[in-house]
Amino acid sequence: MPKLNKPERNVFVTGGTSGIGAAIARAFAANGDRVTAIGATEAEVLSSRNNPQMAGITLEVLDVRDTRAVTERVATLGELDVVVNCAGVIRRGDEHSPDVFEDVIDINLNGTMRICAAARAGLKPRGGCIINTASMLTFFGGGLVPAYSASKGGVAQLTKSLAIAYASDGIRVNAIAPGWIATQLTQALQDDPVRSGQILARTPLGRWGTPEDVADPVLFLASPAARFITGVILPVDGGYLIS
Repeated sequence: MPKLNKPERNVFVTGGTSGIGAAIARAFAANGDRVTAIGATEAEVLSSRNNPQMAGITLEVLDVRDTRAVTERVATLGELDVVVNCAGVIRRGDEHSPDVFEDVIDINLNGTMRICAAARAGLKPRGGCIINTASMLTFFGGGLVPAYSASKGGVAQLTKSLAIAYASDGIRVNAIAPGWIATQLTQALQDDPVRSGQILARTPLGRWGTPEDVADPVLFLASPAARFITGVILPVDGGYLIS
């Protein structure tokens, strides 16, 4: 993808050490931006640092459940141009336990809000933007994943609400809603010929998406080409939602 914006922007990506988040971090770095990406554990960050594809990206550990740590770390980033909230977990089959439900909500939804609130002051001087991560389960229920579904429904409403609240600061807030993307998070479904077949049969473009398929729309939403777009939940799903 051609470089979209100069001079160099200051970009912060949560969940940026693997899967979709890592692809997004790499896309901004390839665009010439200064990128800080965070992961939840030392092991995740170390693995990412050893990946040549992540060269040039600042990689750190940050727990989005820790309000104080989030506030302090984001404050040190100074003025920001782009914040991408991609940190998230799914715990299929276990989310009917109230304790598991609470933890998934705390990471996926509350964590997104913590980052947005912490980043607002840094985004304001540059008229920056936020891109959150919703899901197909923003629109559908999920019998095995009530917490994930609830969190992603909440991310959509949070995105719309902050788009209104932050507009006076010149900050745009949007979200992408990935469809079925081939990552470690969906590996079990990819490996299940029955479930994978059902997914592909419903997807008009007839394939699993890639993390790069999601990264390019994020770059668009963060670019001057999207300067009059805010409060949008953009499906990136090969047509799954409409079929």
